[in-house]
Amino acid sequence: QVQLVESGGGLVQPGGSLRLSCAASGIIFTVYNRGWYRQAPGKQRELVAQITGDGRTNYADSVKGRFTISRDNAKNILYLQMNSLKPEDTAVYYCKIAAWADYWGQGTQVTVSS
Repeated sequence: QVQLVESGGGLVQPGGSLRLSCAASGIIFTVYNRGWYRQAPGKQRELVAQITGDGRTNYADSVKGRFTISRDNAKNILYLQMNSLKPEDTAVYYCKIAAWADYWGQGTQVTVSS
């Protein structure tokens, strides 16, 4: 059974940083595309950052230069380093693996507020 568990969310002031983690079990995710998505209240879920099996990355324009997606293949963990956070980054953040099916984590809340 595939499980994804996100952690690392919380409350941070504007300009601060957080690192999200997504631990995967039941799947060796290194060969699959993996991504971070977010959903703010009243808005659709959107792609934040993506990394392919061969390590190519893609970012939403709104986070380019501030967020970095990375992975530890040995530990089966996906990360999202978020710097220079803004109030508009407030959302529930989800990780996803596009394998034989799409698998999602339960989400972790990120709130950017003074």
